[in-house]
Amino acid sequence: QVQLVESGGGLVQAGGSLRLSCAASGRTFSRYVMGWFRQAPGKGREFVATISWSGNTYYAESVKGRFTISRDNAKNTVYLQMDSLKPEDTAVYYCASNIRYSGPDKQLYDYWGQGTQVTVSS
Repeated sequence: QVQLVESGGGLVQAGGSLRLSCAASGRTFSRYVMGWFRQAPGKGREFVATISWSGNTYYAESVKGRFTISRDNAKNTVYLQMDSLKPEDTAVYYCASNIRYSGPDKQLYDYWGQGTQVTVSS
């Protein structure tokens, strides 16, 4: 069982930056694929970024060049650095993990955090 706890959300003006963190429980964190998803009001949960156990990354086109996913296996933590934020980035951001799959299909992620709110004002 893996428990995930997100933090770092908040209110920021357009063009600003935020860094989200996701702390994971368990001794095998380094073996897990970690991902970030988001859900805006009235919309479905969508893929943002993922990072494999070896550090390979994959981004949604909408955030490529603005967001950076990284991980610190010694701290059991994955990060999402969000720069040049836009109002359309407003959503609840979720951390997720699984042992095998490093793609965008949320159905294939086994563990989820509770989410952290990011609001970008215009």
